[in-house]
Amino acid sequence: MQILQKVQIKTNTTMKKYVCTVCGWIYDPAKGDPDNGIQPGTAFEDLPEDWTCPECGVGKEDFEPED
Repeated sequence: MQILQKVQIKTNTTMKKYVCTVCGWIYDPAKGDPDNGIQPGTAFEDLPEDWTCPECGVGKEDFEPED
């Protein structure tokens, strides 16, 4: 028996980009962070607590929503 899992992907219009306040790297939920196992469509709020900026290594607390 095959079990199907429903996955909800939010649209880019409902998810904000976040900017690293240290280096300026932008987390774009439409792109995710595939090099670090984060799939496209992942909202910033849904990133693991131990996720870090791929550019400079700071944590989520050092990101702010992009204006």
